[in-house]
Amino acid sequence: MGIFISAEKTIECVVIALGMGVLLAMSSNKLLGVLQECNYRSGRLMRWAAKRSNMSFERLLLLGMLILLSSAIVSLCFSFAGEWAAVIGLAPCVLFFGVYIYADGKIALRVPAVRTKRFKRLQAVLFFVCAVLSYLAVTLLNFSAEVWGEQLFFVLRYCALSVMPVLLIPMICLANELAKIYEVPHNRSYIKKATQKIAASGITVVGITGSYGKTGTKNILSAMLSKKYRVLSTPRSHNTPIGIALAVNGNDMGAYDVFIAEMGARNVGDIAELCRICPPDYSLITGICAQHLETFESLENIIEAKGEILSATKKRAFIAADCVEYFKDPPCPADVCSCVSEVEAGADGTSFTLTLGGESARVKTRLLGAHSAYNIGLAASLAFELGVGLPDIAAAAEELDFAEHRLQLIKADGINILDDGYNANIKGARAALSVLRAFGGRKIAVTPGIVELGILEEKENGEFGALLAGLDLVILVGDTLVTPVKEGYLSAGGDPEKLVVRQTLKDAQRELKGYLSKGDTVLFLNDLPDIY
Repeated sequence: MGIFISAEKTIECVVIALGMGVLLAMSSNKLLGVLQECNYRSGRLMRWAAKRSNMSFERLLLLGMLILLSSAIVSLCFSFAGEWAAVIGLAPCVLFFGVYIYADGKIALRVPAVRTKRFKRLQAVLFFVCAVLSYLAVTLLNFSAEVWGEQLFFVLRYCALSVMPVLLIPMICLANELAKIYEVPHNRSYIKKATQKIAASGITVVGITGSYGKTGTKNILSAMLSKKYRVLSTPRSHNTPIGIALAVNGNDMGAYDVFIAEMGARNVGDIAELCRICPPDYSLITGICAQHLETFESLENIIEAKGEILSATKKRAFIAADCVEYFKDPPCPADVCSCVSEVEAGADGTSFTLTLGGESARVKTRLLGAHSAYNIGLAASLAFELGVGLPDIAAAAEELDFAEHRLQLIKADGINILDDGYNANIKGARAALSVLRAFGGRKIAVTPGIVELGILEEKENGEFGALLAGLDLVILVGDTLVTPVKEGYLSAGGDPEKLVVRQTLKDAQRELKGYLSKGDTVLFLNDLPDIY
């Protein structure tokens, strides 16, 4: 009696496949979180998994080997049970999958997975993929056992399912690509809805782009414009088409006067796409540097991409003074920010003179670093253009609080913690180290280096390492960029006794516990997400 016509055997295959699908899907939570960090790009997940430091493949391989050995032993021990021996041999799968799921849950992602509707749909597709492939595998094993007729193979046939954990990452990528059959047109429809909603609202749109400083400047501008207008801005660092669409479709645009859209890019054409969704009446360019060269490939492409916002701007653009050289002949009316002078930056904040419309005011903000004054000045130029008076602008600047993970000062037990975890460019790194040196006491930096610099990665991280020389303690995290940073540090005369390399951020934090004392200041610079 063949396995394809036996109802009993078919039920056995289905039950085993469903069980394996559930176990594999439950084991994928962290990997799906990493895929989400990778913007659901399967190739980036595969490159992440290939890095030895992640140990993802090795852990799944270990799980598979444990299942193989234990299933083989149990199946042989119950060989007297005939064809049920192989089924009984699957019992250790539940145990070892459970241990794996528990251990995996203890490894928290630095950027926690957000259980969006897309995330949940992908989980469902993954379960389907795992269950179907498991069913095909179980059916093939049963067919092979009957055709071959070898008793030992018949008893051990389900041990071959131990390969399924090893294939989990490719199965996640397959599920992701299958899910895109729905997700891509769904996203297009959602973005189209947002585009139409903005066009019908008549709201004033402000677009903000740049290699750095986008989110901070957006927050500053929102605070200033809120003195006169009802303002909606994209939340956190949501600067993609879907991020903007979420902000638009999730709100009543008629309840606001101004919409501020942060616009990010990794390729030429990305900003133009965002501007088609929400054509800006006004725009800001915060700065240009060699960031995301991994995808842009050249500084010229970065300049071209960021400049796309100028072609789409309807009324006026405002450009940071340190990048005006890249946009000498803008296609729209553009002003260079020159309203900030006499900047004094210290450990207790930043003060400067702000001049708008022929009037000047001395402004003091809690935000740290001279660059904060220039970000405020850029936002102030546009706020003044939109009719917000200098007194209100100055008041908003003085009320500003730290943005999370952007040179955010946290005081704990007499220790100053500078959380600059979202800083991932060389200009921002220089600014952060300048702020660190403004503090008294011992000065410590914890960093993995700077990523996505393409062919400049080694050179820029060498220069970055040189900037760390002279600090009381430098802790380099991981192995992604440690070597060029370390070489730059030592070549600049850094003390090797004050340089420590640790594999993970948790290891670095444990190192700090035995070192820090009151009055010390520690800078966490570029706390890499798990995809690096």
